[in-house]
Amino acid sequence: MIIDHLTSRITGPDRSPSANDLSRRTFLQAGAAAGGGLMLSLSLPFANGDTEAAGADGFTPNAFIRIQRDGQIVLTMPYVEMGQGTYTAIPMLIAEELEADLKQVRLEHAPPNEKLYANPLLGVQATGNSNAVRAAWQPLRQAGATARTMLVTAAAKRWNMDAASCRAQSGEVLHPPTGRRATYGELTADAARMPVPTNVALKRPQDFKLIGTPAKRLDTPAKVNGTAVYGIDVRPPGVRIATLAQSPVFGGRVKRVDDTAAKAVKGVRQIVQLDDAVAVVADHMGAAKKGLAALVIEWDDGPHAKLTTEAVAGELEKATLNPGAVAQNIGDADNAMASAVTKVEATYHLPFLAHATMEPMNCTVHARKDGCEIWIGSQAVARVQAAAAAKTAGLPLDKVVVHNHLIGGGFGRRLEADGAVRAVQIAQHVDGPVKVVWTREEDIQHDMYRPYWFDRLSAGLDAKGMPVAWNNRFAGSSVASRWASGWFKNGLDPDSTEGAIDLVYALPNMHVEYVQVEPPGIPTAFWRSVGPSHNVFVTESFIDELAAAAKQDPVGYRLALLDKNPRAKVVLALAAEKAGWGQPLPERVGRGVSLQFVFATYMAQVAEVEVGKDGAVRVRRVVCAVDCGTVVNPDTVRAQIQSGIMFGITSALYGKITLKDGRVEQTNFDTYQILRMDQAPAIDVHIVQNFEPPGGMGECGTSAVVPAVANAIFAATGKRLRTMPVDATALKQPG
Repeated sequence: MIIDHLTSRITGPDRSPSANDLSRRTFLQAGAAAGGGLMLSLSLPFANGDTEAAGADGFTPNAFIRIQRDGQIVLTMPYVEMGQGTYTAIPMLIAEELEADLKQVRLEHAPPNEKLYANPLLGVQATGNSNAVRAAWQPLRQAGATARTMLVTAAAKRWNMDAASCRAQSGEVLHPPTGRRATYGELTADAARMPVPTNVALKRPQDFKLIGTPAKRLDTPAKVNGTAVYGIDVRPPGVRIATLAQSPVFGGRVKRVDDTAAKAVKGVRQIVQLDDAVAVVADHMGAAKKGLAALVIEWDDGPHAKLTTEAVAGELEKATLNPGAVAQNIGDADNAMASAVTKVEATYHLPFLAHATMEPMNCTVHARKDGCEIWIGSQAVARVQAAAAAKTAGLPLDKVVVHNHLIGGGFGRRLEADGAVRAVQIAQHVDGPVKVVWTREEDIQHDMYRPYWFDRLSAGLDAKGMPVAWNNRFAGSSVASRWASGWFKNGLDPDSTEGAIDLVYALPNMHVEYVQVEPPGIPTAFWRSVGPSHNVFVTESFIDELAAAAKQDPVGYRLALLDKNPRAKVVLALAAEKAGWGQPLPERVGRGVSLQFVFATYMAQVAEVEVGKDGAVRVRRVVCAVDCGTVVNPDTVRAQIQSGIMFGITSALYGKITLKDGRVEQTNFDTYQILRMDQAPAIDVHIVQNFEPPGGMGECGTSAVVPAVANAIFAATGKRLRTMPVDATALKQPG
């Protein structure tokens, strides 16, 4: 497979599609039904035959597939590749139904176009929420099956045969009785004249040839040999490099700048001053950084100059004393609590977290009076186009061309358009293209952070120690209310509550409330595993507390609550068995368990953790059992679980963003530490195979591992952690 890293079918000043072109290719209309189902309709009319559907480029049966006259299959990829394997898994869907080999498929990044390429589960053109494969599962297979059907019909008509006697195989249509065959490329013109079928038969799972088989990552060779192009690699002719300093306090402004010394640095070409930032434009990054260091900037810190983490936490804790929006209510938790034999109460809180992607924020822009061209790696390319065009450059959408590229880590950070907006602001002062690259310090101190959360929980147990009442009231920022206001209704959004409601456990009386509290001046954003990164930690830690209060084994306690959830029960039992649950361990070594159903995937993890006498924590081993429905590429599933576990352990051991005097205190990987290679645990992944619809994979491992680690620390030391990251001083052995 070839990946076209640099180009896509761009709509812009020179290549804007006609209204007829858009209506002709609008083929996917999808939305989430009120009950959570997916509604799909296909509409692929090509009234003008060959000139419409084939043309010079070949056969284009829908917005995703173009089959060229040389037989090459071009997939216009509606999702982005940021390390999660979409550039392998999604081509497998197309190739499976099209009866083609993966090596025949070439990828192009989809241009900004929410009519054609909106994620049907999100309603916008975006890659996130662990749903690229989930969202592509039906429509991309339908796209492939539609193209296959039209090609087979075209061949049958050419040969004057019954289409039922022909079949597709490896990029060809065959007629076995006569031995006739024709390549897809040879059939493009004929296929374009065929009527588009309204209903196509998808392959049965038992007939899959590619789906479910381990496939090597198709983007790996280019990443290894250096030919892969990320956003930060783009160098249009004449490009300058810029880096910047933004107000150290969110909401602050530039008061005064002395740029005399900066302008004297060799290679520095220009200083751009904005209301709340200063950029140095130079021939290369070295000169830009030297120029930035030479600037003398006086800041007006603005209204948040005295903000501290403690103040934010205090506001959230106070907010949980008052009622919030009811996220879920089952039975009568208050009455059940009043008659409970044992009552357990706890408060939990989790800090702000940065994304700290390997590729720092960057964007290249060439701004002109009559148009704008952008090169970027974005999870939401249409959002970039809209923000850059309408809000910043003052241009209509068709005058802004956006080239999307590979992403060196997204984790939700690149769902935001702030980096592109900032680059456009700078580019408007520069003659020619300019690449704006944030330093690591700027990247961490001006991130959009995982929200700070505070939870207040209580539960009542019966005489056997089983839960009869469960209450959870939590407060924090709703990212969804800002990012997509339509998702926030009646004080609730599905992200903030996922993992806190609709639990796998049979709880007869349950009451959950959410209180929206937006921290002053601190921008919040989706962070890998988003809402569940908070809720699963709280839920699975508190379930562990109930098991301890009942003096019962944590795995057995959970299993007793899963009689009505067989898929959850299977993964929990499997993880416990493979981890050797119950087998003896050395002193100050413990096992902890977690169980979740988030992103439409069931997952259980058992973490084996060692706590040193000095309180230092080492995660020795993690065993994971997962039921994510139909597995497209098992290698990708394992890789994503491993990646998510590493990401989650990082947050459990080190992740914390703090504020003092309105400033983020962490600056680089020395103060915002990442798990090192020699700290990586052994990871065992066990996949439960079935033919249920695919679940999400990219983020599940992150949310599951943190409570497993915390529960393992309790097993090893008897000390319950109700916040993260781990505080070694609290775990230090006395004496």
